[in-house]
Amino acid sequence: MLTIWGRLNSHNVKKVAWFADELGIASVRHDVGGAFGMTAAYRALNPNALIPTIDDDGFVLWESNAILRYLAARHGSDRFWPADPAARALADRWMDWQFGYADAQRGAFVNLVRRSAADRDPVAVAQSAEHCATQMAILNSALQQSPWLSGDAFGIGDVPMGVYAHTWFSLAIDRPPLAAVEDWYQRLVRRPAFAAQVMIPLT
Repeated sequence: MLTIWGRLNSHNVKKVAWFADELGIASVRHDVGGAFGMTAAYRALNPNALIPTIDDDGFVLWESNAILRYLAARHGSDRFWPADPAARALADRWMDWQFGYADAQRGAFVNLVRRSAADRDPVAVAQSAEHCATQMAILNSALQQSPWLSGDAFGIGDVPMGVYAHTWFSLAIDRPPLAAVEDWYQRLVRRPAFAAQVMIPLT
């Protein structure tokens, strides 16, 4: 049984919960972080005091993208963790690219979701939206060449940005028309695991 610690309104926890669901791994998740706090026992598992953390039959691991790679390697098929290093790297690069996108989106997310209307910084929101659009244009160009960030089929490379794309489409910001990103996102929306683990209200 896979145990996941972390609140589901966290982007990083969504990644892990969604991918575990995609792989058909039986799991249980415990709310940790934010309003739920952290116990001393949890901090002993993850000295960074961040989420998520997993326990997979006694193997404890933290850092969301490291967890995704581990789950793909242990529980996934060649589709999710190709034996060919080049094929694996093509998907893997988008997992690290996502961190830069997360930085771009943070200003809009924090202001529009985590702050009251009276406390919002509209300049920060506008700048964040502009940076997001620039990054999403890069994603759009890639998706014009390949239907998935992982290649010809959905894979691990689609997971981190899939979570952030849901937020991008949910935030009340200006978004340029990017047909390839929109098509890719609509295909994600139709995946039951994505709908269950990612498409929850932003909080």
